[in-house]
Amino acid sequence: MATIEVVRGDITRERVDAVVTAANESLLGGGGVDGAIHRAAGPRLAEAGGAIGPCPPGAAVVTPAFDLDPPVRYVIHTVGPVWEGGGYGEAEVLASCYRCCLAVADEVGARSVAFPAIATGVYGFPAERAARTAVDTLRSTPSEVERIRLVAFDEETRTLLQAALDGPAPATPAD
Repeated sequence: MATIEVVRGDITRERVDAVVTAANESLLGGGGVDGAIHRAAGPRLAEAGGAIGPCPPGAAVVTPAFDLDPPVRYVIHTVGPVWEGGGYGEAEVLASCYRCCLAVADEVGARSVAFPAIATGVYGFPAERAARTAVDTLRSTPSEVERIRLVAFDEETRTLLQAALDGPAPATPAD
């Protein structure tokens, strides 16, 4: 099982093999964390995203990291759900984002991955529910990833992620 850490900071400065971006379906860049990652990685990231997009919500795809500083080698793009009140499978789509990102990380051999708080910005997913979904999914998804960093842009998000991490692990079915 991977070690999960919660930090407050700039995901573009993380010292990991791969960073996850909360992308839009076009993969051409956007606002928030996606915009920051695109600015740091340079224009080739949008070109690469455009060549493999669109990406449906809940899925994940990978590109090179381009101009992001080593050791970052990959950007994993995932599209979170737009919050519509919780009755449209949003939590399942968000969990799929985290599972698919780990699967992509495994495919490319990434052993350390930095995640933002997916879908909590303009997509409106409630931050506390998103934090619990992120932690529960990352804890319960088999992966070769050894180190996961949950990177919060602000203190409120960091506090929610840390509370989810410090809370009880979800029950696992008996063998």
